[in-house]
Amino acid sequence: MTFVVTDNCIKCKYTDCVAVCPVDAFFEGPNFLVIDPDICIDCALCVPECPADAIFQDTELPDEQKHYLKINEELSQQWPNINALKAPPADADEWNGVPNKLPLLEK
Repeated sequence: MTFVVTDNCIKCKYTDCVAVCPVDAFFEGPNFLVIDPDICIDCALCVPECPADAIFQDTELPDEQKHYLKINEELSQQWPNINALKAPPADADEWNGVPNKLPLLEK
């Protein structure tokens, strides 16, 4: 099992979750974070730390978010690892809660 970063992280990219990950399973893109399913140990420490409520266990993914499992898997192989807290984008709070952000994902 793994945890999955979903739609609401796009353009928010809070890194509170990264700081608590004991196995450095997060990877960073221009405006989104992903979790490598091969590294994730299913500890759930990241879930309560996410201010955007964008992280779900793969078995608990809402139907409309299931495609993010593949997105996390693919992009974690392309993007650099992140293991430290960073400041979120200046407009992150404005994007938090905006639905259907997949077209805004920068790869």
